[in-house]
Amino acid sequence: MRRRFRTGRPALDLVHTGGDGALAVWEIVHTAADLVRWLAVILDLDELDADESDLPAMRRLRTAVTNAAYRAAAGEPLFPNDIATINTVAALPPLIPELRVDGTGGYADPTAAAALSTLARDAIDLFTGPLAARIRVCAAEDCGLLFVDASRPGRRRWCSMDRCGNLSKVRRYRDQDRSE
Repeated sequence: MRRRFRTGRPALDLVHTGGDGALAVWEIVHTAADLVRWLAVILDLDELDADESDLPAMRRLRTAVTNAAYRAAAGEPLFPNDIATINTVAALPPLIPELRVDGTGGYADPTAAAALSTLARDAIDLFTGPLAARIRVCAAEDCGLLFVDASRPGRRRWCSMDRCGNLSKVRRYRDQDRSE
């Protein structure tokens, strides 16, 4: 399964799988099979064990990372309950990398809990590192996706120049053309 948009960090990729409230219309993780599929995509896993009992933990972590990322993008302090949720999940054993006989890499017995712990640890690294100041919300009026601005000058405005950036420039050009 291919994704059209990558945020620049796996923890933020988890955010874009849906959520509560207004984000519920974008929900793509309804079942354990969906969770397996999307964790495998986000973390580039070949296989993963998960069941329905893993869904509430994923939703709690996703909500905490979502809240924290939007607050970080706004330059606001993170909520203590979101920090506690991220830390609780990060305290679980993460995915364990392994070297395989054929020279490839993978993970030893990957589970949803270990994948979520790995994502929580990525969130901690993101929110405490130099890229925390580079978390952005797409400037397009109809978007709102999060991304990490890895551009050299740090002035990226859109999640994707191909989609939101181009559409924004087209709108601005048409508005300018109408006002003349």
